[in-house]
Amino acid sequence: MNDLSTCRICVLDDDPFMLSLLTGLLTGLGATAIETAASGLDVLDDIARGDAPELILADLNMPEMDGVEFVRKLAEYRYRGALIPVSGEDQRLLRAMCILIQAHHISVLGYLQKPVSRERLGDLLGHWAPGRDTRPETSRRSYSANRIMAAIRNGELVNHYQPKVELATGNVIGVETLVRWRHPQDGMVYPDQFIAVAEASGVIERLTGWVLNEALAQSRRWSLAGIDLRMAVNVSMNNLASISFTDFVTEEAQCACVPPARLVLEVTESRLMRDPRAPLEILTRLRLKRFGLSIDDFGTGHSSLRQLCDIPFDELKIDKSFVHRAWEDETSRAVVAVSQGLARQLGMKVVGEGVEDREDWDFLRCAGCDHAQGYFIARPMPAEEFLAWLGEWRVRVPALLAPSPS
Repeated sequence: MNDLSTCRICVLDDDPFMLSLLTGLLTGLGATAIETAASGLDVLDDIARGDAPELILADLNMPEMDGVEFVRKLAEYRYRGALIPVSGEDQRLLRAMCILIQAHHISVLGYLQKPVSRERLGDLLGHWAPGRDTRPETSRRSYSANRIMAAIRNGELVNHYQPKVELATGNVIGVETLVRWRHPQDGMVYPDQFIAVAEASGVIERLTGWVLNEALAQSRRWSLAGIDLRMAVNVSMNNLASISFTDFVTEEAQCACVPPARLVLEVTESRLMRDPRAPLEILTRLRLKRFGLSIDDFGTGHSSLRQLCDIPFDELKIDKSFVHRAWEDETSRAVVAVSQGLARQLGMKVVGEGVEDREDWDFLRCAGCDHAQGYFIARPMPAEEFLAWLGEWRVRVPALLAPSPS
């Protein structure tokens, strides 16, 4: 638990009983600088004077200004603290509220559903970093296509690998390849800062080619060391515009002596296909050649039922936004169950992404999911760290296959 003794926390609720209850729970968790307010206008007045609390617990159902209006005003006032919405409404509404808060670029720690429990409040505060601006980033450094090409030529890119494990046994069955840019001035740059530019400029073909080549070479090195894993590589829809892509992947795999069944291409459709003929031809040919195809981030963007019907995927990855904390969110549980049911009917394996804690792990095991991936298992790592992690993971597995102590 973080030290809350010096953190300014405001409890906003028009019900005196709830003000007293939440204040008591916060005090029991170590908070001392607690303020209360019965109106959102009072809190906004304080913020306008430069006297903003670091955390606000806000009831959504207030007569003078409801929680949705209050959040919009917080955004207008450029509030830099964190927020926890509190309500007796159902989980779907509270989940939507959290998404709205994030859309306003305000940090949200999660929601509290009435009746509020001390354990749930303590869990949310345990993940909070007081004093740090944790809002989603609204502006990030951008890079030109020429600079990305120079990074490829200069050897500034590196692949990291995140393990996928079988939930029933704990066995490591594969890794996902995630490219990183070791920028000489900016340090480690993550793909969300340069992939979009690469796609828009046509550099994505060179970038994907580099990532694939390095991943296949690493797969071959692990195989020679007696470690046979499925190597997953992310593929942009832009890569699927050229009919020659199938032959390119086939030739690269043959040169690296990697069997097609050991390479998985993860497809995320970030935009709708204007002309589906080329992507369908490429992906169908790849499956005919026994390469694996995975539909990534299922349930978000354009990764949809239409794709499941049209493209011969053999793996479905449930997006992390539905997996993490699904054990306590009925909407997320429903999405996971429906996704698994669809995959089973279509003969596909299912990967749960975003496994961040033991509760997520136990939930997916009980739900009958095939494979898991996430920070609870391992963060993406350089290839040279993988063997050491593998040894540590094998030590962890027996406890993870036993019933959870909670």
